[in-house]
Amino acid sequence: MSGRANSRTDQQASLPRPIFARLYPRMSRAMNDGGMTEQRQALVTGLSGQVIEVGAGDGTIFAHYPPEVSRVVAVEPEPRLRALAEAAAAHAPVPIEVTAGVAEHLPAVGQSVDAVVFAMVLCSIPDQASALGEAGRVLKPGGQVRFLEHVRADSPGLVRVQRLLDATVWPRLLGGCRTGRDTVAAIERAGFDIVEIERFLFPQARTPFSFHVRGTARRP
Repeated sequence: MSGRANSRTDQQASLPRPIFARLYPRMSRAMNDGGMTEQRQALVTGLSGQVIEVGAGDGTIFAHYPPEVSRVVAVEPEPRLRALAEAAAAHAPVPIEVTAGVAEHLPAVGQSVDAVVFAMVLCSIPDQASALGEAGRVLKPGGQVRFLEHVRADSPGLVRVQRLLDATVWPRLLGGCRTGRDTVAAIERAGFDIVEIERFLFPQARTPFSFHVRGTARRP
């Protein structure tokens, strides 16, 4: 894999969010303790070859990569989280390179990777369409996008609450997160074929934050 950058992405590649970076590991542990570990493990089960993980956070998924994966490039723009991910990579069961970068400009040449993994990150990427387009650029024909995301609610009332949160305090508190994105539709608009999807509530209550999906999409 080789780098591809410009001056704008150089500035974005290391993006400090100190409050969010301190909160995120605690939130991630709480989610894992509540049952998200199983979803993270299922997300990467069956992968092989070269993988890019976008928005790796503190590296909580690293321990779950199967031995058939030959290499992971883990992209994380937040410096504090990136340092935690580097520590996690040292104990991972597969080779993992943690690097600064952004989803809209992945460090790989075209059609060079077997899978791109998004976990709890498509909610916060500023330009979701560009990020998914970039995933399509780097994937080999038939390559996979694996996604685990919270998404738009299934009732008008909760959607209105999500829109209110997304227009006010929520993105400022949670690193740019939007609760109400229709991420599955965005993946399809980007030209991917959804081949597997599971929708679930986490936690098991109907709140603006509970609607999640885990799935696989393929590059035609």
